[in-house]
Amino acid sequence: MSNIEKFEEKEVEREESNLCLKLFLSFMKIGAFTFGGGWAMISIIEREIVDKHHWIKREDFLDLLAVAQSLPGILAVNIATAIGDSLRKGKGAVIAALGTILPSFIIILAIAIFLTPETIKNNHVISSIFMGIRPAVVALIVAPVISSAKAAKIRLNTIWIPAIVALMISLDIGFLSNPILYIVLGAAGGYLYFRHTHKSIRKEDGNA
Repeated sequence: MSNIEKFEEKEVEREESNLCLKLFLSFMKIGAFTFGGGWAMISIIEREIVDKHHWIKREDFLDLLAVAQSLPGILAVNIATAIGDSLRKGKGAVIAALGTILPSFIIILAIAIFLTPETIKNNHVISSIFMGIRPAVVALIVAPVISSAKAAKIRLNTIWIPAIVALMISLDIGFLSNPILYIVLGAAGGYLYFRHTHKSIRKEDGNA
């Protein structure tokens, strides 16, 4: 192996190490400063991964978000694993997942040791802090819903789909309120729409 090849190989390894470190630190920061669960993290993940670092495109991020939400498990860990896998395969998936989990694990461990429910309830300062966090969490959850709707090109003629699904899930009427049902229906509808548009394009090409 020539010196140039060795140098290029070292540069590739250095770039990969830097990316893995940035990936870990990014998801560690997201995990440390996000309250309210997985959906509250989505807008921060999107801004960090798509807008700031430009690691993946917004359309690809929405696809990964759809996959992560459809899979069992914690949404935040699922999306972190999916993004890490798209960047650096299995190694990136593990690094991103660890970065997301580690801050939460440390914070929850500290709360379990030092803050009991009685302590939070009886301490007015801590109670006020948590009361102040609640409205911010709602905003963090609403923000990715709006940005996802824009990126998914939901218009007036298609807004009835998420509205009806949200209504049916919130009504809690047994099987008809099961989110898995609408994931399957959405996948089937998307496939049928793809087949329909594909046939239309083939007919147009044949007529041309």
